[in-house]
Amino acid sequence: MTYVIVHALAPIFVIMLLGFMAGKTKMVDNKNVSLLNIFVMDFALPAALFSATVQTPWLGIVKQSPLILILVLAMWVTYAAIYFLAVGVFKKSPQDAAVLTLTVALPNYAALGLPILGSVLGEGPSTSLSVAVSIACGSVLLTPLCLLILEREKARQSGENTRSTMAMLPVLMWRSVKKPIVWGPLLGVILSAIGIHMPELLLSSIKPLGLSATAAALFLTGVILSARKLKINSMVIISSITKLLIQPIIAFAIVWALGLHGSVAITGVLMIALSAGFFGVVFGNRFGVQSPDAEAVLLISSVLCILSLPLFISLTSGL
Repeated sequence: MTYVIVHALAPIFVIMLLGFMAGKTKMVDNKNVSLLNIFVMDFALPAALFSATVQTPWLGIVKQSPLILILVLAMWVTYAAIYFLAVGVFKKSPQDAAVLTLTVALPNYAALGLPILGSVLGEGPSTSLSVAVSIACGSVLLTPLCLLILEREKARQSGENTRSTMAMLPVLMWRSVKKPIVWGPLLGVILSAIGIHMPELLLSSIKPLGLSATAAALFLTGVILSARKLKINSMVIISSITKLLIQPIIAFAIVWALGLHGSVAITGVLMIALSAGFFGVVFGNRFGVQSPDAEAVLLISSVLCILSLPLFISLTSGL
């Protein structure tokens, strides 16, 4: 099992290392990655998320509702707890806290979901469907929370609006929904729900763009990290422990409270137990927000999940 986990993590580290080296050697300007960020956030990732959601049968999504409930509750509880801890206790700015909490709360479904789940439950259509549903949950039901906060603070800093968050909510929601990273997967879910099937020609046309998404995002993350220094502090330690141990325990508690068992329970816990994803760091960079804490959590959780994942794989064997 350790080999499977290392095998799944190896591409993440290799691609991030290539980006890191490219930034350090100035092959890529690590102080100005706006063009690469636009490609990742406005083209590659939206294409990948749209393809994943529009090809997921609506009936399959409905049948996965217990899994959706586990994932959403675990992500929302983690997001709320880390955000208010970062802002209230550690006095982080709302932007920094939003980027950090998205990094902690959203597991790396895209890169690790299929290898890990396939090794435990076996590869097949049901496993692929579970991973697709997990990706859809994160992109549609969690990332907009981060975008709302980033858009709110951007509006306040520019002096556009000094009203309360609730008063600004319609405008903020519209700004978030307009972004391809949000409307791409959302459109895919809507089309799936109403039974519209995309032409095979269209899907095959955007497939290469979608396939480049994870690699491009990891490379961009490596370039971003090359311009920073790794700093470990109390917030980073708490966030890393939360990601690796507390969030999966929350998922366990939800599974127990709902009386779930079998593959859906195992899938819910293991998907949440994955290491932190790169969305937070990439989102922050797009808004000009640098979060050293988020970057440190991303690296630490990616390394230490080699130890934490086998633990939760063993614990879920009895579910």
